Amino acid sequence: MVDKMVETLKKRVVRSFMDILVLTEINNNPMSGYDAIIFIHKKYDVLLSAGTVYSMLYSLERDGLLEGTSDKQKRVYTLTEKGEQKMQTITKTSNEIQNVIQNISSISG
Repeated sequence: MVDKMVETLKKRVVRSFMDILVLTEINNNPMSGYDAIIFIHKKYDVLLSAGTVYSMLYSLERDGLLEGTSDKQKRVYTLTEKGEQKMQTITKTSNEIQNVIQNISSISG
C-alpha cells in the first residue's frame, strides 16, 4: 500500500512540475516531444501519454518560452530568450521549491 502511495505521489509531482523538468532539459539540449517522453520515463520512471506531453509543449510554445522547428519528421524545441529568462528565475528560486517539497514530506513524518 505504501509503495502504491509513493508511486502515485511521484506521478503527481512529475505531472505538476513537468513544464519545469522539460524546460530544464531543453535548456541543456533541444528535444522533440518524443524525446521529452523518453527523458521523463528514464529519469523519473513515469510514463506520460503523448497527448499530455505534446499539449504541454504547445502551451509553452504559445507562451513564448519555446520555439519549435521542423527537423525532418519531428518538431524540435529550443528555449527562446523568454524561456531562458524563465529558467534563470527557476534556478534562483529552486531552493524555495525544494523547501516546499521537504515541508510536504515532513508532514507525514
